[in-house]
Amino acid sequence: MTVGHVARAIESIGIPTVCVYIEAFRPDAELLKPARTLVTPHLMGRPLGLPHQREQQRAVILAALRLLETADHAPTLETFDVSTHHMEGHL
Repeated sequence: MTVGHVARAIESIGIPTVCVYIEAFRPDAELLKPARTLVTPHLMGRPLGLPHQREQQRAVILAALRLLETADHAPTLETFDVSTHHMEGHL
């Protein structure tokens, strides 16, 4: 839950944030409602993907940056689709 609390504090001083959560923590993201959240299907401790999978990690980072640019309301929660490297909206 700490990530959501830190993001909320940073947002409160006017700096936009994107939280990247793994699927196991989706309920926490839905409860905390950070302004912008990207949920990935990756393992605990590896929200961007496995080590040395640069293209996968890059795709997650680019999706998070797109979310930063395109979210038009808060909270916005998107799911990262590993097969297409795109986001799917939920909230």
